Amino acid sequence: MRDRLTDALYGLGWGAVRKMPEPMAARLGRTIADTAWKRRGKGVLRLESNLARVVPDAGAEQLRELSRAGMRSYMRYWMESFRLPNWSREQIERNVRVQDSHHLIDGLAAGRGVVVALPHLANWDLAGAWATRTVGVPFTTVAERLKPESLYDRFVAYRESLGMEVLPHAGGAAFGTLARRLRSGGLVCLVADRDLSASGVEVKYFGETARMPAGPALLAQQTGALLLPVTLWYDRAPAMNARVHPPVEVPEAGTRAEKTSSMTQALADAFATGIAEHPEDWHMLQRLWLADLEERRT
Repeated sequence: MRDRLTDALYGLGWGAVRKMPEPMAARLGRTIADTAWKRRGKGVLRLESNLARVVPDAGAEQLRELSRAGMRSYMRYWMESFRLPNWSREQIERNVRVQDSHHLIDGLAAGRGVVVALPHLANWDLAGAWATRTVGVPFTTVAERLKPESLYDRFVAYRESLGMEVLPHAGGAAFGTLARRLRSGGLVCLVADRDLSASGVEVKYFGETARMPAGPALLAQQTGALLLPVTLWYDRAPAMNARVHPPVEVPEAGTRAEKTSSMTQALADAFATGIAEHPEDWHMLQRLWLADLEERRT
């Protein structure tokens, strides 16, 4: 029953919010965000706990204000996502500003394949739509399987409508497909600041140990693709900014595990730079650091 209700609510969002005038959708998003923030639920409290690592000198009041801004940013992501299939190419080009895009464009032009790795900042779906409709290159990504299955199907259909190829996260077949796409000079985009497999790479992240997926570094090593960290942040609505960071190179020496560890740490450092500059746009409402995960198990 709960799964059917969840699916129905998302269906309502994609149907009703898409038809709203943009100012009305924005106001609705802020209202929902503020209501959730005032209720101080688990997601809001976890967001504040995570932000306390990012802004260690912040007092309780500043963290509360940051979490409020964070919830508004998070709901802006959802309102935009519900409406994004209706955006024209011109609207996307007008509202996405990309710094140092030459790293991406030159890498694709060289034909070596590009892996873009992003954290949960701002609207990664909008960044993907910019890539497919502005750069003109379709890309492949991986999505976590959601329950109910009908909700997962909604997300797949939504992202495919933006020009993405979506592979299920579960199973080893996804890695092989991603590698084939890269060897043919394609583009792979992965949200990569939270490990979903419990077998990720340990990194230092804002001074504490966290785990991040090994996939981006392994794909770059195995296929020779360029590995690019990208960070995002919101500007005044409806604009969003993106920064393409310099490539993460494969170390010349070391074992495969050592190279993967070094490259994943470099990704974490780039992510941390973007998150520290725009903590209100980091949508991390789940446990991330090992200390928090161990606390939950205990």
